Amino acid sequence: MDTIKKLFRLKNPYDQERSEKLFPAAIKQNCIFHYEHNPAYRALLDGQGFSPYDKNAFDDLAKLPPLPTLYFKHHLLLSVPNRKLIVRATSSGTSGQNQSMVGLDFYSLRRAFDEVRRFFSYHKIWSLKPTRFVIFGYEHKFKNKKAVAQTAWGFTFTAPAVSKDYVLRYRNGDYIVDLDSIERKLIKYAKGKLPVRTLGFPAYTYFLLKQMKEHGVKVRLPKGSMMTLGGGWKQFYAERISKEDFYALAFEVLGIEQENIIEFFGAVEHPILWTQCKYHRFHVPNYARVIIRDVDDLLPLPNGQVGIINLLTPMCRATPLTSVMTDDLGILHENDCGCGIRSPYLEIIGRVGIEDIQTCAAGAENILEGKNDTRTRKTL
Repeated sequence: MDTIKKLFRLKNPYDQERSEKLFPAAIKQNCIFHYEHNPAYRALLDGQGFSPYDKNAFDDLAKLPPLPTLYFKHHLLLSVPNRKLIVRATSSGTSGQNQSMVGLDFYSLRRAFDEVRRFFSYHKIWSLKPTRFVIFGYEHKFKNKKAVAQTAWGFTFTAPAVSKDYVLRYRNGDYIVDLDSIERKLIKYAKGKLPVRTLGFPAYTYFLLKQMKEHGVKVRLPKGSMMTLGGGWKQFYAERISKEDFYALAFEVLGIEQENIIEFFGAVEHPILWTQCKYHRFHVPNYARVIIRDVDDLLPLPNGQVGIINLLTPMCRATPLTSVMTDDLGILHENDCGCGIRSPYLEIIGRVGIEDIQTCAAGAENILEGKNDTRTRKTL
């Protein structure tokens, strides 16, 4: 029985009652597959004294040894032959260094499609209305394997795209940042009737909103417009503002209401598209579980305490991403949200600060040095 397939086909992406029964079995199925098809992963589990065949091995998911994201930046772990890979996705790094690389085969992509379809239907992101897309990220190029670039491109298919504009434009083999062009486009689009959807790094979005305010530009985007965010603030943490101030600025400059701002969370090492509820909280979906671990001894912590985020998912068959230790700090809260979703929610506090781990927006700071001169090229 394919419990992974059953898990990803649950109609409600937050069906805790049914997923609680399926998730441990799906994790076991995924772990055994990697154990039997990936000698390196098998050696890692054997070294920790963990056997996926033990009867009670998955009664407590915290017993499954997690792989740190740093490991994927130095090792390519594949559980299927290269010829079966459809996608090779990487995290962002500076000049190609310290990038995680994972592979996705047809089975993994099918599960990814299942979860994205469920999320977008539940959160009412699909639309049949012609839409203009503004991406605060990389212009799409097939040779750009960064997961964040591929995700942004995929998002432009959530509605019929009339136009696609990018802050990071590809010119002569390099990416340049062009906030001025996007500012002019948004002024133009505000005079039309087609809705506008933005997606991208919160930092770039904030820098543009701030620039427009400084220029005295305040517009009202057409009805149905939406702002979506993903990727976090990363090395721009010093410039980070509170969500309340960010939402207020988005409304002041673009006329976008708070309920039309949605944030996503994910990673190349954990390809689940966590989607915020209407109260801007990341509820645990069917397809993932969270263990918060103590920074010192890595033991599981109870809900409500700050620790390192350990993410689990049975989605990927090509790469053993079953249990991954991030470099993020977070808190898992009991469900007291009131949005209607019954699962606990994850609050992301910030980065642990491991110097060797590069962030998804690595290199972007260098690009921003030339943001007022779109003729200056900066290499990511």
